[in-house]
Amino acid sequence: MKCRPASVRARLARFAVASAAAIGVFGLSFAATAQAEETAICYNCPPEWADWASQLKAIKDKTGIDVPSDNKNSGQAIAQLIAEQKSPVADVVYLGVSSAFQAKDKGVVQPYKPAHWNDIPAGLKDPQGYWFAIHSGTLGFFVNKDALEGKPVPQSWADLLKPEYKGMVGYLDPSSAFVGYAGAVAVNQALGGTLDNFTPGLKWFEQLKKNSPIVPKQTAYARVLSGEIPILIDYDFDAYRAEYKDHANVAFVIPKEGTITVPYVMSLVKGAPHEANGKKVLDFVLSDEGQRLWANAYLRPVRASAMSKEAAAKFLPASEYARAKTVDFAKMAEKQQQFGQDYLKTR
Repeated sequence: MKCRPASVRARLARFAVASAAAIGVFGLSFAATAQAEETAICYNCPPEWADWASQLKAIKDKTGIDVPSDNKNSGQAIAQLIAEQKSPVADVVYLGVSSAFQAKDKGVVQPYKPAHWNDIPAGLKDPQGYWFAIHSGTLGFFVNKDALEGKPVPQSWADLLKPEYKGMVGYLDPSSAFVGYAGAVAVNQALGGTLDNFTPGLKWFEQLKKNSPIVPKQTAYARVLSGEIPILIDYDFDAYRAEYKDHANVAFVIPKEGTITVPYVMSLVKGAPHEANGKKVLDFVLSDEGQRLWANAYLRPVRASAMSKEAAAKFLPASEYARAKTVDFAKMAEKQQQFGQDYLKTR
């Protein structure tokens, strides 16, 4: 067998090394591409909120798409979408309904009519598909009874102003978080205000300030369970989750003066980098399984047929929910920014 000259052997060795490196780079590139193709980015999908943890796991199990959890609130999500408008990062976004009107106005979402579009009531979706409801919640008091230290469970908006609850009442910042704004609309409506007149609600917040309220900007579920926030203005689904899943000694109260029920919605982000995956995620949250997961997390699914009798039995009686009303969501959205500015003046 004839031996190759040293120079030839050297050239062959360099070629082999270069080829291996190229294959390695190609392999890494392929792996990165494959990983990207199995991802969808959702803004404002906190695992502790509305049991997004179970929903994201189910999306991964059923579609193979990995959706990382995200702890933004609605206001922060929109601000991020606006900042990234020239080079979008997110594929889908989850928002309180009034924030969805803002997202559409700012041009950061695009139309998409997912599977089961026709099952969504007309008032709970944008006609063109810029947003659509996936579930709803009712505002009230999420109360850790053990943390009350023997005090009675408050039953009204007026009760929260009593000195005995000083340092015990929490609400999310209404100038940033949608749930905070929804709570403000709820108390304002209950005390005789309207979406054109927030005076009753603003006066209530001024009075509550004397009670040293706790005002987080992010989801505060764990802080209620720990007793750090004994009373949180929050949705029914968080309180039911604490009671039935985490077996905490809690109560949910629909205030005597009344409250509101509001939907939460999702949208496809304009210029979504993984648009096809984003659409699959939106299809899943409205699927039979996705809607059952919301119901089992004590939310009212937008497709009412997904609510089982077993899940419905864990809610307060219908007579209590009769005090919960809806509002003009478009007008609620229109007034949000101005209310946020007026609220900050009371701080």
